[in-house]
Amino acid sequence: MTPRRKRMLVVGLILLGVSIAAFFALTAFQRNLLYFFTPTQVAAGEAPKGYPFRVGGLVVPGTVQREASSLAVKFTVSDGTATLPITYTGILPDLFREGQGIISIGKMNEQGIFEASEVLAKHDENYMPPEVADSLKQGGKMPTTYKDYQK
Repeated sequence: MTPRRKRMLVVGLILLGVSIAAFFALTAFQRNLLYFFTPTQVAAGEAPKGYPFRVGGLVVPGTVQREASSLAVKFTVSDGTATLPITYTGILPDLFREGQGIISIGKMNEQGIFEASEVLAKHDENYMPPEVADSLKQGGKMPTTYKDYQK
């Protein structure tokens, strides 16, 4: 084999190795993305089945149910158009309460209930996650307490 062919073989093997590594990196990246969906989009079937995603909205007043013997909590989130039942087992953030904006990370189960692995609450009275604010604006249900998002 001539020196030129050896160099071309080495270059080809390097390109093949880089291509395989890029394929695996992009595949892993795609599987770890967490897209945001509103309850309306989840109800329309736009959310992925079997993969985790984020969902957000306002906690519907009167829907928070805590189990006395465990850390399990059930509540409903709404974007003004649709509602989505959520279950969560764990300690909720201190700022979690009815009527406030939250974002949950988790998956849909077979019964159509969102099983949250993490619940994130707003951090002050004027903050709402932008995705939640946009979905509430579209549904016409933006609370008057969120002055920063009235624009």
